[in-house]
Amino acid sequence: MVRPKPASATITRRSVGGPSCSCKVDSGMSKTKVLVVEDYRPLAETLEYQLQRAGYEVYRAADGRDALNQCRLVLPDVVFLDVDLPVMSGIEVCKQLRADSATREALILMLSALGEESDQLVGLAVGADDYVVKPVESYKVLLQRLKALLRRRESTPDDSDSVSHRGVTVDRRRFVVTVAEEPLKLTKSEFRLLDTLIRQPGRAFSRGELVDAALGEDTMVLERTIDVHVRALRKKMGGSADLIETVRGVGYRFHE
Repeated sequence: MVRPKPASATITRRSVGGPSCSCKVDSGMSKTKVLVVEDYRPLAETLEYQLQRAGYEVYRAADGRDALNQCRLVLPDVVFLDVDLPVMSGIEVCKQLRADSATREALILMLSALGEESDQLVGLAVGADDYVVKPVESYKVLLQRLKALLRRRESTPDDSDSVSHRGVTVDRRRFVVTVAEEPLKLTKSEFRLLDTLIRQPGRAFSRGELVDAALGEDTMVLERTIDVHVRALRKKMGGSADLIETVRGVGYRFHE
């Protein structure tokens, strides 16, 4: 959130890893925060310029690890994410952003020189909201695609605190889960596991992603440990246990 400044005041921020954020801010107005993750500097600078002209507050990162750090610090509304990044690939960054409760709601527009259908399907499967093939032929079209995604989000009711699907409700604020309106007594890890799955019905999560989401990224456990938590959660869910589906060779998903 940008603090109110005098009209048309210019501010410059230094974000983690060195990149700056410069933008003009009108008094009392907050701006949509955009993180540009791109290691090719000319493209990154062009994206930053075009986004700032369109009124966005822009941050930059040049590798995958810095992107994750800045996302957790800045909590951007939108991430322009290059696929071929140093240190950590854009695909892995996208997976981790979607597995983290603090960043999973960000809009992610993937940028890649890989334009085959299979490449685009991979990007969308790991959680990208849109996939743009480089080189960018029209920045006007790119900005319109961004606006369309933002409009779509604005038209969706805010369910960040509570989400319901197929008779199961997870309420983050009250730390309550109900199945067919009957409350369940869950551990913190079981709650976070169910919360991660139910917010993206039909999406297959790997065991590694669920370990990070339910137990914490720095937890040193075997990925198969998540199977124990899933079994316990299914047992508590009773007749709704089959809503948590096993995806062979991958992990788990919540029934769509």
